[in-house]
Amino acid sequence: MSPSGMQQVRSNTILAARRDEIELHTADELTLVGELAMPLDRDPVATLVTLHPLPTEGGFMDSHVLKKASYRLPALADIAVLRFNTRGTSSPRGTSEGAFDEGRAEKYDVAAAIEFAEFHEEPVLPKRWLLGWSFGTDLALMHGADPSIEGAILLSPPLRNVKDEHLEHWASFGKPIVALVPEFDDFLRPDEARRRFAPLTQIEIKGIEDCKHLWVGETMVRRALSEIVSIVAPSDSELPTDVEDSLVVG
Repeated sequence: MSPSGMQQVRSNTILAARRDEIELHTADELTLVGELAMPLDRDPVATLVTLHPLPTEGGFMDSHVLKKASYRLPALADIAVLRFNTRGTSSPRGTSEGAFDEGRAEKYDVAAAIEFAEFHEEPVLPKRWLLGWSFGTDLALMHGADPSIEGAILLSPPLRNVKDEHLEHWASFGKPIVALVPEFDDFLRPDEARRRFAPLTQIEIKGIEDCKHLWVGETMVRRALSEIVSIVAPSDSELPTDVEDSLVVG
């Protein structure tokens, strides 16, 4: 039971934030739909540019870990969260123009999202990190080595389309990468990940015990969000599980 005046953060809890519907414009002249969630009354201390799972398997900007990051992290950790649908992908926010291209033309989508975050004002979006999940990790590794980002976080990387040349490029780029690899992942488990990621010399691989590819359940979501915050905005305190009533908006 939560103390008086407090509520437990549950699976679908939405916390107070400034949430703006946004559009991204790609170099090949497509419009992508998305959302930017920011702390309600403070400037963000860090920013997540998120890249969702495979749209042909149901991935979109509302895939649950990314959606819950946007619901919680602006209020709990002062982190801005940018989510968007890659080309041809639909969600309640709308449908992005274009058609799925198996990670090839999506390079323009990644570039548009990074550019939007880099040049956003009021507030400035600092310390911009890529956060990819599954197919989104392929996009990060193939197209995300941009000088304006701090690094990349990979949830459940399958290394489906990634080649050694992409890993070698990131290695020479030098920015940090952290891979959160589920113990029971369907595509790539920790020991195999350490072998496959060998060309990317600066990567940190964290095996996540008792976890599967989809990070199902509140325990796994909390673990994912805690790991993400510890990378982009580290502090001595853990993410709270109870918050003041006034912070809960849904």
